[in-house]
Amino acid sequence: MLNKVIIPVAGLGTRVLPASKAIPKEMLPVVDKPVIQYVVEEAVSAGFTQIILVTRSGKESIEDHFDRNAELEEALTAKGKEELLQAVRNTLPTGSQLISVRQDQALGLGHAVLCAAQLIHDEEDFAVMLPDMLIDTNGESSDLKQMVAHYYEHQCGQIMVEAVPEHQVERYGIVDCGGMPPAIGTSSKLHNLVEKPTRSEAPSNLAIVGRYILPGKIMHLLRKTTAGAGGEIQLTDAIKSLVESGDLLHAFTMSGDLYDCGNKSGLLQANLAFGLKHSETAADLKAYINKIVGDGLLLSQ
Repeated sequence: MLNKVIIPVAGLGTRVLPASKAIPKEMLPVVDKPVIQYVVEEAVSAGFTQIILVTRSGKESIEDHFDRNAELEEALTAKGKEELLQAVRNTLPTGSQLISVRQDQALGLGHAVLCAAQLIHDEEDFAVMLPDMLIDTNGESSDLKQMVAHYYEHQCGQIMVEAVPEHQVERYGIVDCGGMPPAIGTSSKLHNLVEKPTRSEAPSNLAIVGRYILPGKIMHLLRKTTAGAGGEIQLTDAIKSLVESGDLLHAFTMSGDLYDCGNKSGLLQANLAFGLKHSETAADLKAYINKIVGDGLLLSQ
């Protein structure tokens, strides 16, 4: 069964400094929950029960967030705040387990995944989720859940992608599907990956968005992968080696809205999008937006 997901949370969060100086970037809030909680909930809703955090010193608040807080629960119980009590009790969804391993050096995403190798059996497939990429599926079935279904249907690894504007391909890992890009909500065979290609070199405009389902054997490839861009061990290099060796992988095109909460603009956009849907904040936020743009019809019901 596909039940393990690796979430690397050892990054320094330099793109959101100084907010992340003393607070892990994964703990920055989107409305009333930290980003990492949304990602864990997404994983559990897709069927993953073992959440493996690859962490480092100074990130203890992430684990604390998913732990029980007896003092807080007692205070909420005494005040009769049942809804808040359930919210703080259920930060880690029922039936799931949180496991932490350490990354002692910041040597890239591939190295972070490799740090969890002792928890992955040789023939055991697993998922990888980046903790700062937040996906809003607007109430529909999650893209990750759909990708898991494609994994079982096609019996092969999956990499989630999203079409990006042509002038932005240099920012991402770009996939090559042999001229047969998958339609939204579907997957097709992956032929190659190119890390941050120039516009003229890009085989498509399908960018990797931080959701992977990979075969356990990739751990062996990561051990052999030498440092690439930025002196780091790149996960995309190991995936490329996997494809070149003949292993079947698919690219799955997501349908939801993606927010990169690892940068300031993306975090603000996520707060705006989720805030406009939250029962406690939607009305006030709509009124405020209408006020600052001077158009009372902008977000009228």
